[in-house]
Amino acid sequence: MPPARETTAADELFRLPLSEFTAARNALAAKLKKEGDAEESDRIKALSKPPVSAWVANQLYWTHRIAFDRLLAAGDEFRKAQAAQLAGKSADLRGSLDARRETLGELTKLATEVLRQAGHPPAPEMMRRIMTTLEAVATYGDHPGGPPLGRLTADVDPPGFEALAALIPAGTHQRSGTSRGHAAPRVIPFNQPKPQRTARKAADDREEARRAEQERRQQQNEARKALRDAERALTEARRDAEQARAEMKEAAARAKAAEKEKAALEARFEKLSAAAEAARQAARQVASRAEGAAQAVDDAERAVAVAREGLKGLE
Repeated sequence: MPPARETTAADELFRLPLSEFTAARNALAAKLKKEGDAEESDRIKALSKPPVSAWVANQLYWTHRIAFDRLLAAGDEFRKAQAAQLAGKSADLRGSLDARRETLGELTKLATEVLRQAGHPPAPEMMRRIMTTLEAVATYGDHPGGPPLGRLTADVDPPGFEALAALIPAGTHQRSGTSRGHAAPRVIPFNQPKPQRTARKAADDREEARRAEQERRQQQNEARKALRDAERALTEARRDAEQARAEMKEAAARAKAAEKEKAALEARFEKLSAAAEAARQAARQVASRAEGAAQAVDDAERAVAVAREGLKGLE
């Protein structure tokens, strides 16, 4: 089982829904290029969009790691048993094969669920391709030439251990380093799977083309819906803007009339204030005259009294 590795930005691309892969890849490449990392940008941009079957295998790695790790562990036990058998040692090859078959069955059920959740039918040919890829992953394990776990961009074919073991000469099945001088067992290298221009590849291409056409039509439908929504929103916005303009004109007219009325009231207030001030001045003058008249009355009354007293004295 390969050691845990840090998840990178490129890994995140392969965890996305398949329909988002291309746009996210191009965006990431553009971001890296803008940041000055042209080499990494080119590497990201060169990543191929996986077919549905390889994408499902990636999703199993990222979202069902426990079951996936059991598959890798079973593949590791199978490789060890085969290596022991090729070296002439006793090995439980059948037990390791059964364990691998059991984990493959578990992952096949999970793959069916992943397909359904993504809107893809679990057709027999699709399931066969997924199973083949999972068998290859179990066979290669963490070998340096093996497929990148969780980042597959194509289906993978197993190297065929049983067939290769049957082709090894009988002398290589003996224990190495014995006094008989038999040759040491050969190391069977794992070969990186090569693209095959077969009927399956043609089927893959047709499936990819069908899926791309389906995505294109879906995008067209979404674009048409977005256009209708935008046009409806534009019509409503224009209606609201026209109503707002009418209300603005009415408010401006009311404001103008209010200003006019305010000016008239201010002018009238000024006139009334002047009249009130004039009335106050007149009132003060009248009060002053009234006070003088009252004093004159007092003075006259005293003069009359004095005159009466003088008259009495003469009589």
